[in-house]
Amino acid sequence: MGMQVGRGGGKHVAPLMNVTPLVDIVLVLLIIFIVITPQLTRKFWVHTPKQEKKDVEEQQQDPTPPLVLRIAADRSVSVNSTALTLAELAPRLRRMFAARDDHIIFFDAADGVEYGFAVQVMDQARAGGAVTIAPLIKKLNDPAAAPPPAG
Repeated sequence: MGMQVGRGGGKHVAPLMNVTPLVDIVLVLLIIFIVITPQLTRKFWVHTPKQEKKDVEEQQQDPTPPLVLRIAADRSVSVNSTALTLAELAPRLRRMFAARDDHIIFFDAADGVEYGFAVQVMDQARAGGAVTIAPLIKKLNDPAAAPPPAG
């Protein structure tokens, strides 16, 4: 900001605007825009590989249904609708897992089953070679129906 001295009898100071910094800023912005403008018109070409459309084949169902371990309210244990005792469970699962690639078993217990008994059955399933014990969260309509394969 500038001042005029010596005019108006010395009692009055008139402010003047210093436009030098404003001109400097405008010139710097002008130079920046001059440099950037050619970069904005540059085009980039992207060559992507051609996509070949193939008909999607239906996925085939797994011929071996998943294993479902069920505990009824009367403490009866069954694997895929085959009734077993607690002592027979581990050896039977070992034979079943020997014929399969996956070691996944789905676990379904009735609401009235004691927690301790359910844990004992899961321990026997683990001793039988089950690597993954997946709980069923939806009730199946048909007891003989198996859940969808894990994926």
